[in-house]
Amino acid sequence: MSTLIDRITQIYTQPLPDLLFQAQQIHRQHHDPHAVQMCTLSNIKTGGCPEDCAYCSQSVHNQTDVSPEPLMSVETVVAEAKAAKAGGATRFCMGAAWREVKDGPQFDRILEIVRQVAELEIEVCCTLGMLKPHQAQRLKAAGLTAYNHNLDTSPNYYDKIISTRTYQDRLETIQAVSAAGISVCCGGILGMGETIQDRLELLEALSHLEPQPESIPINCLVPVAGTPLEKTAPVEPLELVRMVATTRILFPKAMVRLSAGRMEMSDELQTLCLLAGANSIFTGAKLLTTPNPARSHDEQLLDQLGMVPKPLRERV
Repeated sequence: MSTLIDRITQIYTQPLPDLLFQAQQIHRQHHDPHAVQMCTLSNIKTGGCPEDCAYCSQSVHNQTDVSPEPLMSVETVVAEAKAAKAGGATRFCMGAAWREVKDGPQFDRILEIVRQVAELEIEVCCTLGMLKPHQAQRLKAAGLTAYNHNLDTSPNYYDKIISTRTYQDRLETIQAVSAAGISVCCGGILGMGETIQDRLELLEALSHLEPQPESIPINCLVPVAGTPLEKTAPVEPLELVRMVATTRILFPKAMVRLSAGRMEMSDELQTLCLLAGANSIFTGAKLLTTPNPARSHDEQLLDQLGMVPKPLRERV
């Protein structure tokens, strides 16, 4: 094993009180320990994706009840962004179920959406599939803050989940985003049948990105009927806490986002994740196609913890 994976393993496997204490110390050095960034994720183009990701309800290869819908209008998306901002979100993320961005009218519409959402003075993030360098540059010029493109899992486990796109394809998109001066949002999904070693190797792969991601979403699989992973066992709660804490230690300055799967998490588990260094959650009724806790519940939980929504920082 490499020196880096040895270090990651040592961090992850230390006694939990020590792991949480170390994560807390690092978190407090770089972030307000009481502030949690509220984000909203909108599915602006649903279903019909040609990729065969085993977890995804929007793949044409999976027999789910998601009906394909065309790309939303500029007006509809901007109205959603305004509502998200009014609800306390300081980052608005837009997902389109595409394998890759294609130049043309639809991409032009995306650019106009980005321009108008950026005028609301909130962070703007997109996840649109694979990007070419010139497309990343156009998104940057339109005002895009960040681009989400997850590695999903370890390089070794990746082909058990996806065959239509390689790990290298993902790395090339991330490189195009970085080269354009857009912040990278890149993380993974836990609970797809991978081992703990795979999870640590995912963190190793993220550590090798240059520059390292500004934003790291940690998703727990939400099994969807009709996908190959529909009967997968849930992530062990303390394994999730360890993963969050290890991520915080390895990426001191990053926003660690507790993303998909919160509907299945108790308030106590979410609290432990926040204490372990997570400092962002997604608000709103859905995360793409899977359910998400009500905004009122999130506000109640933060209030109980004496925590507050993170105010808008300066644009990245």
